[in-house]
Amino acid sequence: MNSKLISLLWIIGIILMVNLLSRDFFIRLDPTEDKTYTLSKATKNILSNLEEPVTVSAYFTKGLPPQYGKTLTDFEDLLKEYSTRSGGMVNYEFFNPNESEELEQQAVQSGIQPLLINAREKDEVVQKKAYMGATINQGEQADLIPFISPGSPMEYNLTTSIKKVSVAEKPSIGIIQGHGEPQFSQIGQIYQSLSILYDIEEVRLDAAIPSRHRTVILLNPVDSITNEEFSLIDQYLESGGKLCVAFNAVQGNFQTVQGEAVNNGVIDWLATKGINVTNGFVLDASCGSIGVQQKQGFFTVNTQVEFPYFPRVTSFPEHPITQGIDQIVFPFASPINFRGDSTLRFTPIVTTSENSAIQNLPVYFDVQRQWASQDFPLGATTLAGVVEGDFGGNGTSSKMVVFTDGDFPIAEGASNANADNFSLLVNAIDWLSDDTGLIDLRTKGVASRPIEEIEDGKKNTLKWLNFLLPLALVLAFGLYRNRRNKLIRNRRMQESYS
Repeated sequence: MNSKLISLLWIIGIILMVNLLSRDFFIRLDPTEDKTYTLSKATKNILSNLEEPVTVSAYFTKGLPPQYGKTLTDFEDLLKEYSTRSGGMVNYEFFNPNESEELEQQAVQSGIQPLLINAREKDEVVQKKAYMGATINQGEQADLIPFISPGSPMEYNLTTSIKKVSVAEKPSIGIIQGHGEPQFSQIGQIYQSLSILYDIEEVRLDAAIPSRHRTVILLNPVDSITNEEFSLIDQYLESGGKLCVAFNAVQGNFQTVQGEAVNNGVIDWLATKGINVTNGFVLDASCGSIGVQQKQGFFTVNTQVEFPYFPRVTSFPEHPITQGIDQIVFPFASPINFRGDSTLRFTPIVTTSENSAIQNLPVYFDVQRQWASQDFPLGATTLAGVVEGDFGGNGTSSKMVVFTDGDFPIAEGASNANADNFSLLVNAIDWLSDDTGLIDLRTKGVASRPIEEIEDGKKNTLKWLNFLLPLALVLAFGLYRNRRNKLIRNRRMQESYS
């Protein structure tokens, strides 16, 4: 037999074998920095622990514009990898609701509503009804992803849905109420995220806190907490309970343009444990901004002005709570430090930049002030920390996380809050509850890429370098060409004479 024909048959055989193996083995190279297309450890653990099959029914309209078509391809690739990683415990099927009224009705009844998107057909822009959602089912348990938008965190949405339908009994956490804390309806995003892993219960400090709660949350109390109520929290901590505290020691009043103290009793209670929080405002040269109305001629326009009372944190110590966090803003935060004994250990988890300041009450805000570097004489100031150890002296270890800002995780009115602010609080609760499984998944993908701040002197150096370096390169190249041409002419003249 001809050797070329044998080689051809070998190549065809290898291609067929690779295709057959690809049905059972899914491999994908991922060159992205944050491993966007690589399954997280949390997802792998959840898939490997599935005891019953999970069925994902995806409803996608075909023939959509490229940005939507890529979403379909990415979701299908993700499901293939889920199926492979789970050993076939994740089954999936795709339906095109636009093919028949029966499929469309099935999608709508499942909770997936169509969207109207613009598509180009025959050189015309037409509106097309598009379905892009999925249902997740395991036995009688079901969950819904109503819309899988382009660029959305597919892995997080899919894994959390699988987690919801596959968890039989969830541990319990409690949220303290009764002192002006935000209602569950005001912390919808936090509640939704926590409800994936936990049963959430309201806690009233009129009786002992149930020991079944893995963690108890004290979030932004406004009214005073009595000593009797704090003693109930002490009993819970001393018996090994975990506590997350996010509170305001001070607040800013833009009506009176000044700062005010918040008398909720938390500062005095923390002081009994060696945790010192002062009634002061932390300022940071790296800060968020506020909208200020300014007159320009006959018009009034909103201008964003940097406001040092909103410290922006972009660098974090290595800790499970801050894993994957890129940037958070702490409005009207206060300084915190530890002065307790060796039975407790304090670890800072949120600090300002190396250019900070502290202003004690009374404080008056001047939004038009031009801030200078000398206004921030302090180094890094701690805004939040973890306290671990024996709180009651009875040999029982516990943990507490303290944030000196009670507003940072709460969106005012909508989804405008920084996603990392929300993730930071939920990460803290997961860590306290000894369930860090979804931390790396929740913060997967970069929410923001803040520009690295550089000193004015370095800015000027880079500016002149950008201006002069191209000119120097052009000049050097011109001198090189001129000298090279001279050498070539001299060589030719010598050859002609010889």
